[in-house]
Amino acid sequence: MLEQIIAFFTSYFSTLEYVCLGILCVAFIYEIYFYIRYMAAPLREERRRKKGKTVLSLEQPGVSVIVCAKNEAYNVDAYLMSLLEQNYPLFEVIVVNDGSEDNTEAILKHYATVYDNLHLTFVPKEARVGSTKKLAITLAAKAAKYDVLLLTDADCRPQSPDWIAKMMEYFTAQTEVVLGYGAYFEHKTAVSRLISYDTLFNGMQYMGMALAGKPYMGVGRNLAYRKSTFFDNKGFVGTSSIKAGDDDLFVNRVANRLNTRVATNPQTITWSVPKPSFVEFEMQKERHLSVSPHYKLSSKIRLAIEPLMRALFYGSFIWACSMGNMVVLLTAVVCFILRLILQLVIINKGARQTGQRAVGLELVCYDIFLPLNTLYMLFIQMLFPRRKNRW
Repeated sequence: MLEQIIAFFTSYFSTLEYVCLGILCVAFIYEIYFYIRYMAAPLREERRRKKGKTVLSLEQPGVSVIVCAKNEAYNVDAYLMSLLEQNYPLFEVIVVNDGSEDNTEAILKHYATVYDNLHLTFVPKEARVGSTKKLAITLAAKAAKYDVLLLTDADCRPQSPDWIAKMMEYFTAQTEVVLGYGAYFEHKTAVSRLISYDTLFNGMQYMGMALAGKPYMGVGRNLAYRKSTFFDNKGFVGTSSIKAGDDDLFVNRVANRLNTRVATNPQTITWSVPKPSFVEFEMQKERHLSVSPHYKLSSKIRLAIEPLMRALFYGSFIWACSMGNMVVLLTAVVCFILRLILQLVIINKGARQTGQRAVGLELVCYDIFLPLNTLYMLFIQMLFPRRKNRW
């Protein structure tokens, strides 16, 4: 009987069709695993929190909120008050003026006369360093009164007046790093929708991997770590000459499965102003990608597997559709539909959890375009390494 089955399949499928189906099935299985294991992890963690199964701290130690501002007059005036009026018993806000040439300094001085918990410092204009933002964070960390440093940007607004309180719930005795999620305000433009999806996908990925015990990055729009951790690990030593990476490179170096937690409570989200044009979005992506060669080898390998499997999936799907074998075609279509349904369910649940716009079938376009765009930018940076210096 077995021999007859083998003979049937041998006669029904050609060698190339076997190869195509094999690649398709391997890529499909990994993609299903990736979405269930990592992308859905923040959803599971938030359900655990709502059921009271997540260990949260009731202590409320002092917190130093750090904001770096460079030509951010409008944003400081629009969003700084939402930080200064948080519902938390003991905190300060340290704003570092990073060589602003607009009205930022005057606005900050005005707020300092109104709020006792606002402290100002600045990066000297004569400073000659690779990254003035890393210097700004270091200066603020040295000036901080409290051991917990909570970082955000000048163009950020917390989701809630309880942002600090809810972030601090994740700081238990052994916690050194807390990863928060930073969303972008959404507009009715194609660029805004692309940025929102890209941010959501990357956020669910780094949060999910951290929840799986494999933290590799965080975002400076919403990130907390201990002052002692910062200085025990010598701050930005080894990366101070790199203009970008003040958030993800530090997390990549110091975070591990034991000292890192992920804040999934929607009240811990911050909202930022997105880039208004596709060109500026590309420049931002290129700046972020410029630091990726400095990640740990294990992080780089882990991050490369999913885009590779995604490429194999789409490539083998197209190959299967062109073969003319109805069984192969049906198998490919079923795999494509099942994967797409899983993507839509998980991504849209993540969108609802973070208060962002749901996606429809345009997800397929994003799913194909974004990794190709990333590959293109990495290729350009390899050909023209001096492009990194402009950051």
